[in-house]
Amino acid sequence: MILVSCGKKEKLNEETLTQKVKVLNVGTFHMGYTTDQYKSEFDPKLKANKDQLANLNQLLAEFKPTIILVEAEPKEQDALEKNYAGYLVDPTKETAFQNETQFIAFEIGRLSQTKKMIGIDKQLGYNYMGIDELAHEIEAKTYLNGQKAIKKILESLYTEPLINRFIKMNEQSYYDAMINLNADLLTYVNTEDNFEGADAAGDFYLRNLKMFANINRVKVNDSDRILILSGSTHAAFFDMFMKRSPKYELVPITNYLK
Repeated sequence: MILVSCGKKEKLNEETLTQKVKVLNVGTFHMGYTTDQYKSEFDPKLKANKDQLANLNQLLAEFKPTIILVEAEPKEQDALEKNYAGYLVDPTKETAFQNETQFIAFEIGRLSQTKKMIGIDKQLGYNYMGIDELAHEIEAKTYLNGQKAIKKILESLYTEPLINRFIKMNEQSYYDAMINLNADLLTYVNTEDNFEGADAAGDFYLRNLKMFANINRVKVNDSDRILILSGSTHAAFFDMFMKRSPKYELVPITNYLK
């Protein structure tokens, strides 16, 4: 996609694209601080974990992305670029992005000589905890039972080797479970004549649609290859949107992780 001058305004012109843009959509768990309700204990600085991360990053770098998109907001773009540039000079030095952005995205970028590191997040209010409390109060059994079942799936992955974990986290069944847990199940939590759960689920759908809109703002050409690194629920939404898109071609993660 290129920008074409149109008087004082500019419009996005995608007519130069002659083929779909290849995308490696990688869902991850959060390494470091996160506001997510479901957290995974993983210290990326432990020797055993560092070795597993190095192997993961080497394999994913074989995709050779020209653009890497991460879960940072556009307002953080200057800081993201500055920290990435510093990481390329000295990868042993800590950055301001002490999470999967540094430990995976920056390192894949370094290995692949990726020039563009872009933030595509969009924060919105999401009253998940309030809905969780309401569900217990009104005994919303479908929500509570579904939540328990999916938590078991999450917990079963904690002891998996890192590559196996990433493979399973990016399977269709896992994507479905994440959308169910974080959005669809909430629609069962409503009081009479109200839509508390449905409204909260709608907010989360909207957040992911806006993140996808940020992805669509990224200027690309036929030779570009995009790697997206985001929380697994966001990856699940992107997978759904991109499968229907005339612009993107999803590349299976199992092409690189075995």
